[in-house]
Order: sequence, then structure tokens, then C-alpha cells
Amino acid sequence: MTKSLNNKVSLAGFLVTITGAILFSTKAIIVKLAFAHTPIDALTLLTLRMIFSLPFYLAAAWIGSSKKGVRRFTKREWISIISLGLFGYYLSSLFDFVGLQYISAGLERLILFLYPTFALLINAILFKEKVTRIQQLALLLTYAGIALAYIGELRIDTGNPNFFLGSLLIFLCAITYASYIVGSGRFIPRVGATKFTAYAMLASTTGIFIHFALAGRVSNLQQLGDFWWYGLLLAVVATVIPTFLLSIGTKKIGSNNVAILSGIGPVSTIVQANFILKEKIFAAQIIGTILVVAGVLLIGWKARKNLEPT
Repeated sequence: MTKSLNNKVSLAGFLVTITGAILFSTKAIIVKLAFAHTPIDALTLLTLRMIFSLPFYLAAAWIGSSKKGVRRFTKREWISIISLGLFGYYLSSLFDFVGLQYISAGLERLILFLYPTFALLINAILFKEKVTRIQQLALLLTYAGIALAYIGELRIDTGNPNFFLGSLLIFLCAITYASYIVGSGRFIPRVGATKFTAYAMLASTTGIFIHFALAGRVSNLQQLGDFWWYGLLLAVVATVIPTFLLSIGTKKIGSNNVAILSGIGPVSTIVQANFILKEKIFAAQIIGTILVVAGVLLIGWKARKNLEPT
């Protein structure tokens, strides 16, 4: 009876996690569709996403702060969390949306999936954490994979004058997001995941709104017509729902298993891009994706082995 119950819980956790990872991977597809079928620009689309996400962040901040025994942030923590929200998430989101104007959704997701390797390198450089031989092998696999897929994409996308610019922006997105992950890993144990995430996201949202206002794009919101639903889809389908699903998955099967199952993200994006956006799938992309996912999962596996009791 107990074994049967555990199997059901594991299956439920698996299905919830896979669904969350796939929904997260729809972000690039929705963004590319918005660019293809509307005159909307990257900053306006990003602002729409944050407008519809804002109520959920506010609710999470209120819940995280109203729990009994929750301590207040120190001044230094406030500065650090706001900085991480602005530098790590506002900038990464901006780089991502602008970069998606210039490269395919499949390549975007593959480059962005390198962020765990960048987090590893940031920890090694700034915090002197040792990079093991297995991690070095993982880095070699991931960068060989991205090089292979990148060269293959370059040969296909020969008529795109902004290919390198778009690639650079997505690389910057992955690096800035990695800095957010490194920072969150050092603050969440002290202040709690819900509270940290909510306030970091509110800082990021504020930065995007200020940027939007200073860019003089406010009038764009009055001319969107029915285009606003792209922002709603990005906020709810590609952000809020998968966030909750992965949170549920973490409780059911653990964060390590969630990290491993999330490796389906780049594959899901490539398949969706082929069917929905008619992006080509080619051999170098498939082999490169396998290498990148294998390298990232190897880093996650090594981290899990380090955390296991000896």
C-alpha cells in the first residue's frame, strides 16, 4: 500500500515537473510569435509580461512577509536583493527579449541553458570554489555542444545581419541570470525562497517599468489593440503557472530531480519551434543539444553527489 502510494506521488511529481519545464520553454515561442505577427517591440512586450506578473509577485511578497517569525531584511540585504533583481533579472530579461528579435528560438534556448556553467565559473572566480575534473569535463561537453550547434545555425541563417548581435545578447542574458542564481543561492537559506524571489522580482519589475517610461513608450500601451494577450500568455502560461508547477515538483521529487528533468527545456523549445515557427531542425543542432544537456546535467549530478552524506 505504501509502495503504491509512493509510486503515485513520484509519477505525479514527474508529470508536474515535465509540464512546468515544457511551459517554461514556450516563452521563446510566444515572443517570436509576437514579433512575427505584431508591430510590438521587445521592451513593450517585456513590460506587458511584467504588468500581468506583478499581482502574483505582490501576493508572494505579502505571503512571505506575513508569516509568523519572519525576520526583516537588514539594510545590506535590501541593497543586495534589489541589486540582484535589477542586474540579475531585469537585465537578463531585457537581453533575452531583444536578442530573440535576431536569432531562432531553438538557439536562444540552447545558449540560455548554459547558465549553470556560468554560475559554476562565477563561484570559482569570485568565491574560489574548486572546479573538479568531472565539472571540467561537463564544461568541455557544454561548450563543444554549443559551438557545434552554433556553427550549424550560422551556416543555415546566412542572410541574418544581426545573428552575432542576437547571440551576444543571449550570452549576456545567460551570464546575468547566472549571477542572479549565484546570489540567490547565498541569500535564500537566510531569508527564505518565497520572500527573496518575490522582492527580487519586484525590484526587476520596477526597473523595467522605469526603463519603459524613460524610453517614452507609455503611449504604446494605448495602441496595442488585441496584442496585449501576448503579454498575458507570457506572464501566466510561460512564467507564473510553470513556477508553481516546478515548486510543487520540488516538494514531491526533490530539487535535484527537478533540475535533471528540466533538461527537457531546450529539446521542447526546438520541437515547438519546428512545428509552430517552422524553424529547421538539423543534425549539428541535435548533437549539440545532446552535448549541452549532458554537460549541464553532469554538473547537477556532481553537485548532488557532493551534497549526499558520506
